[in-house]
Amino acid sequence: MLTMLAASPALWLISSGVLGLLVGSFLNVVILRLPPRLFWRWRREGHAVLGMPPPADEPAPPDLIFSRSHCPHCHHPLAAWQNVPVLSFVLLRGRCRHCAAPISLRYPLVELASALLTVLVAWRFGPGLPAVAAMGFTWLMIALAGIDLEHQLLPDDLTLPGLWAGLLIAVGGLFTDPASAILGAAAGYLLLWLIYQGFRLATGKEGLGYGDFKLLALLGAWCGWQGLPQILLLAAAVGSTLGVGLIASGRLQSGQPLPFGPFLAGAGWIVLLWGDTLQQAYLDWSGL
Repeated sequence: MLTMLAASPALWLISSGVLGLLVGSFLNVVILRLPPRLFWRWRREGHAVLGMPPPADEPAPPDLIFSRSHCPHCHHPLAAWQNVPVLSFVLLRGRCRHCAAPISLRYPLVELASALLTVLVAWRFGPGLPAVAAMGFTWLMIALAGIDLEHQLLPDDLTLPGLWAGLLIAVGGLFTDPASAILGAAAGYLLLWLIYQGFRLATGKEGLGYGDFKLLALLGAWCGWQGLPQILLLAAAVGSTLGVGLIASGRLQSGQPLPFGPFLAGAGWIVLLWGDTLQQAYLDWSGL
C-alpha cells in the first residue's frame, strides 16, 4: 500500500487529507465526550473512597465508541449522512435538522484542522513509518488542545499513553534517540514543575497545572531534550502575545486563566516537524 502511495505523491496527499477529515470527526467525539466521562468516573471514585454509594440518579455519559451521536440540544440521534465531516455542516447550514439549534463551528474547524495538519505531515515525511507516527502525534495534540481550551484539563488518559508512545518510538530512532527521549521526558516535567513552584512561592498563585508538566514531558519524549528550549520559547512567545492582545481587547480579564496546553501542543508539533530547520535558521541569522 505504501509503495503504491509512494509512486503517486498526489494520491498520498489526498488519501492523507481524507484520513485526517475522518479522524477529525472522531477527535470531536473525544473532545466532547472524554471530559464528562472522566468527571463522572472521578465522582464515583470519590464516593467509593468515602465509603458512599454512587449517585443512583447519575447515568453514565456517552462513551467514545459505541454511543450514537446526537444533537446536544434536542438529543435527537443523528443519521449517518449528518456525521459526514464538514459536508454535513454545510448541507445543514450549521443548524440541527430537528430543532434548528446552531451547530458549534468547532466541529468543522477541528475536522479541517485535522485534515490540513495531516496533509502537512504527509508532505513533510512522505509515505512511511515516520509519517504514520507523526500523524498519530498530530491527532493527539489536537485532542489535548481542544479539551484544554474548553475545560482547562489535560487528561492523563491522553498524556501518559502519548508519553509512553514517544519513548517507545524513540527506540526505533524515528525522531530522536532513546537517551534524548528519556532525558527530554524527565527534563520537560521538571522544567515546568520548577517554574510552577517558583511562581507559586513568588505570588501565592498557581500559574500552571500538572497536566502541563506531563504534556511537556510527552513532547520531550517525542522531540528529545534538544527540542525543549524551542518548544518553551515558541509556546511562551505566542501565549503571552495572545494573552496581552485578549486583555487589551477586553476579551480576557486580567487574572483570568488562559490555558497553556494548546500553545505547548502547537509548539511541540512545529518542533517535531521542523525543529532542525528552525534551529539552523536561528544559527544562520545569529551568525553562530
